Amino acid sequence: MADAAKDMEARIGKIRDSADFNVAGDNIVDIAEFTVEKHEFRNGVTLSAETRERAVAEIMDVLWRRVEQLRARRQQVLADMFNAAEATLNDVLSQRK
Repeated sequence: MADAAKDMEARIGKIRDSADFNVAGDNIVDIAEFTVEKHEFRNGVTLSAETRERAVAEIMDVLWRRVEQLRARRQQVLADMFNAAEATLNDVLSQRK
């Protein structure tokens, strides 16, 4: 039984590691800056430092909100998975009687 508990802990760890939102967060600055640079390149313009700074900040805010939405959705999916697992276990146990 102890081996089963260790196996379950390892599986849960893999679930947590597979959705690494810190990686997404690390890329937000790069995405925001790239978006501004792409706009400048495509349109042959150079934004003022003030406009660039404001654009990057606002893009980052939007992207962080998306990351937070993803985190909340991930929590809901995990909760749904545990509820489904418990319901299935209860079905199996009720059939055993």
